[in-house]
Amino acid sequence: MALMPKRVKHRKSQRGRIKGNATRGNRVVFGDYGLQSLDSGWVKAQTIEAGRIAAQQYVRGIGKLYIRIFPDKSVTSTPLETRMGKGKGEPDFWVAVVKPGTILYELKDVTEEQARVCFARLAHKMPVKTRLVKRLPD
Repeated sequence: MALMPKRVKHRKSQRGRIKGNATRGNRVVFGDYGLQSLDSGWVKAQTIEAGRIAAQQYVRGIGKLYIRIFPDKSVTSTPLETRMGKGKGEPDFWVAVVKPGTILYELKDVTEEQARVCFARLAHKMPVKTRLVKRLPD
């Protein structure tokens, strides 16, 4: 089942613009390797779930997967063949707003080669360009 917030302050949100690089969520914190975004964009809840399933099938039994993004922005759409007017459409799906530098997924307790293969599978599903990053030594 796709991710979505339990409750939100406002049901319908404006589109907004994605400016600048990520200042939060741009470091590998929980795992040893991370999948970092190089572009800005929206990642749908269904896409996040598809990535989770693909990674989980690969890491099952050998490592732990962390999802670092959450879809908390609603995207609305009006039905097809509807005339102009009649207000804004109903919420259609949920997205996570991703800036360049945002860590999307993290892996723990795997080798670098395993992480590279797993993140290659994930990168095919993502709507943004990505790269593999390692955790910085503390």
